[in-house]
Amino acid sequence: MTPLGDSFIIVGGAGFIGSHFLDRLLSSEQTKRATIYDNFSSGRPWHFQHHAADRRLHVVRADVHDFEKLRSTMARHETVIHLASNPDIARAVTEPDIDFREGTELTALVVEAARQAGTRTILYASGSGVYGELGHVEAHENYGPLIPVSTYGASKLAGEGLLASYAYMFGLRACAFRFGNVVGRRQTHGVGFDFVRRLLREPGQLRILGDGKQSKSYVHVGDVVNAVLLAGEKCTTPFEAFNVATGDYITVTEIAELARECLDLPLGSVRYDYTGSDRGWKGDVPIIRLSIEKIRGLGWQPTRNAAQALRDAMQAMLADLRSGLDQGAA
Repeated sequence: MTPLGDSFIIVGGAGFIGSHFLDRLLSSEQTKRATIYDNFSSGRPWHFQHHAADRRLHVVRADVHDFEKLRSTMARHETVIHLASNPDIARAVTEPDIDFREGTELTALVVEAARQAGTRTILYASGSGVYGELGHVEAHENYGPLIPVSTYGASKLAGEGLLASYAYMFGLRACAFRFGNVVGRRQTHGVGFDFVRRLLREPGQLRILGDGKQSKSYVHVGDVVNAVLLAGEKCTTPFEAFNVATGDYITVTEIAELARECLDLPLGSVRYDYTGSDRGWKGDVPIIRLSIEKIRGLGWQPTRNAAQALRDAMQAMLADLRSGLDQGAA
């Protein structure tokens, strides 16, 4: 048996990233059980409906805040993939406690449920927001001090602290993954997603938050799944953190041009209306640079650069829209 075992629970598994983990797990004969635990406030059944006939799939519609349900469900699994969090980073501007309720508190419940249920491995979706604002400094995993500039980043950092402490105190094994911006099929929010939808409605102009010079890494969801499962197999220490990105970067204006190209709109036919400032919202980090040498050291490499990942995601989104699949937020 592999270090991850053969039974998995994906907390937040009906969402964009979770559905891709499910695809990968159910493609392996070694997987004996895969459970989606989701309240479907943002997850969508169509994300996993193609697995409906697979008897290894179990779907539990429940909230993480229902601790007894979470604990009893988790008891039948060896590994938890924890993806549940507030998907709308900018929402904290008007609802400051959202990232505590739908971030830190959720993670506290997940790790305690794992302890009580005897689930030994936790793979946690953290984020680059834990580093705060470093400009063009390339952040590596032991960079410090970590000073988040958003409540989202703070919630992810608090989650990492909870995982590390539980791992060392109670014999769990945990990995935290500081993702770049994750893109791919079934993506239901994010800058590329927004640009395509807006241009479909109004192909002559596009509103862009900030000055368009924001520069970040965009990593394909398939590469994210590869990185997480590889690290989960290979890491033997109680707790490790990994950056998962592409090692290259793209600006928001360049993403707008990619969206125009994917929609076959003529060069120069779209007017870009910038809102100004160097960032899109309070708490936004306009420049993010992530070292990926640590995850590469395990044998992982991204299969696409940032532009290729975004282009694939936009084309997949268009294909899903044209086939009539629901693109509601997830």
